[in-house]
Amino acid sequence: MPQPQQPNQFAIDLDAIRKRAREKIDQGAVTDSYGGDVEQTCSILNEALATEIVCVLRYKFHYIAASGISSEGVRAEFLEHATEEQRHADMIAERIAQLGGLPNFNPDGLLSRSHSEYVEGENLIDMIKEDLVAERIAIDSYREMIRFFGTQDPTTRRMLEEILAVEEEHAQDMHDLLVQHQGTPMLSD
Repeated sequence: MPQPQQPNQFAIDLDAIRKRAREKIDQGAVTDSYGGDVEQTCSILNEALATEIVCVLRYKFHYIAASGISSEGVRAEFLEHATEEQRHADMIAERIAQLGGLPNFNPDGLLSRSHSEYVEGENLIDMIKEDLVAERIAIDSYREMIRFFGTQDPTTRRMLEEILAVEEEHAQDMHDLLVQHQGTPMLSD
């Protein structure tokens, strides 16, 4: 029989945990202690997945289409970001599968599921601006998701926090490229 728990004392009922683990083995990683709604989590993550896929496609297009005397360094940045966005998409898809859901890679409706838009831009500056706008959308979207998941799904929250940090770097990279190519800082004191 378990001892009564004292305040601030850690106690765990291993027998109950072991019993539940065996009884619900078909649920994979999702245990009774999961605090969220798996279906809702997978839906939210499928929106994030669509957003990342759209970002991959936009960055790839920009990598291929960018031209001009100053384009080589910018093209390299576009390619690096496309690769990192693909890594984010993979992470999100793997988390959906881990939760027992199906990642939605279907191109039908991709833009309607995505938080960011697919805007090609007409020149190098437009491309950089569109990527900066998309990164800013992703940043705010991920912050909202992180707040939503809070303590109910710390694994998903930590994954999203990792992605958010990279998205913030991407936004700063795009801002710096814009300053470099326009000659004036966009941020004010």
